[in-house]
Amino acid sequence: MSVPDLSMSVRPAYRDANVLRWLTAYTASVAGDVVYFLALSWAATRAGGPSQVGLVVAAGALPRAVLMLGGGVVADRFGPRRVAVISDAVRCAVILLAATAVALAPPHVWLLAVVALIFGVVDAVFMPAVGALPPRITTANQLARVQGMRGLSIRLSNAVGPLVAGVVLVSGGAAGAFAAAGVLFAVSLATLLTVRIAPAVGAPHRASAHIELRDGLRYVRRHQLLAPLVAVIGLSEMCFSGPVATGLVLLADERGWGAEGMGWVASAFSVGAAASALLLTVAPRVPRAGMAMSAALLVTAAGAVGLGQASSLTMAVVFGALIGLTSGFATTLTGALVQTETDPRYLGRVTSVTTLCTLGLAPVLFPAVGLTVALWGAGTLFAGCGAICLLAAVLGLSVPALRHAELQSSKSA
Repeated sequence: MSVPDLSMSVRPAYRDANVLRWLTAYTASVAGDVVYFLALSWAATRAGGPSQVGLVVAAGALPRAVLMLGGGVVADRFGPRRVAVISDAVRCAVILLAATAVALAPPHVWLLAVVALIFGVVDAVFMPAVGALPPRITTANQLARVQGMRGLSIRLSNAVGPLVAGVVLVSGGAAGAFAAAGVLFAVSLATLLTVRIAPAVGAPHRASAHIELRDGLRYVRRHQLLAPLVAVIGLSEMCFSGPVATGLVLLADERGWGAEGMGWVASAFSVGAAASALLLTVAPRVPRAGMAMSAALLVTAAGAVGLGQASSLTMAVVFGALIGLTSGFATTLTGALVQTETDPRYLGRVTSVTTLCTLGLAPVLFPAVGLTVALWGAGTLFAGCGAICLLAAVLGLSVPALRHAELQSSKSA
């Protein structure tokens, strides 16, 4: 199969059929994840009660966090497309087998824990691989658009996934929901097989996996831009990858806004994030991306503090939309900068590091969220989140390489 010369492509990413095929596969995968996790939680509740749900979910979250860096090594060694295809096929098979098992007999907690464990291990390989694909399917000056499209995909999947899960759980129970997730993974796999990628650059890796992992971490640590950029990603996502959502529930309860008020603020956040993703999808370029990222983080920090101090639901909705807009803008730019600046030979490992920062470590903070709100109130929690985000913005502005970062061309380490 011939591979297109991506370096000569000038077509916008949102009009590139190859990019759209990758986006379709990614969207189906994320929607499948949403349906799977809801089905898993539902089945665990029915099998062992609410107390068992956390144990089952942890059985999948723990290996994903622990093995994420190793997944990046696998993606770099064997190629992100091959790894993504194989791991997607395994996920599809595991979930369809789970659907069959649950349909034949009432689910047991141990069975659900095994399914979650296997899924978490495979997810630790799949996520770095699929995240490392964009630089191999488009040009560097389209990466911001691709990240914007990815943001829209996530918002769409998070909106549609729960609706699909709810309908299927009512009509077909946990078995039907697992089957629906498996079908979505099958769609993702079938579409991913049609995605064409540029050939790999450089010789294949010959060192052991341990040495390659250490080499990848050293590469990030010594890179004049990636090292501070990963720190910015870790700080900025520390609160906004989960703790803020939990804090929002507690804030609505504290202020007497109820579930409806919480829903309004959460929806405003999603609308703002979708707007930023759409803006970056159609924007021809983002000048001074490093400065724009830091400015967005400054506004996000102020918005977080404002949300925690909002005395009315209307103000909370306004601040929620503002945070969604600016944090989504910053997240898209940081993702595009990572993929622009990273040597393709290290992209899987670097992606695994950033994914670990955004998804793997956030659950550790959940206990601190409840404790902070219980002791000092929700306003203090959001002020703390704003302070951490402010620290990320200051770091971005204080490092010259990051402050002057651009998206138009790759730079060497």
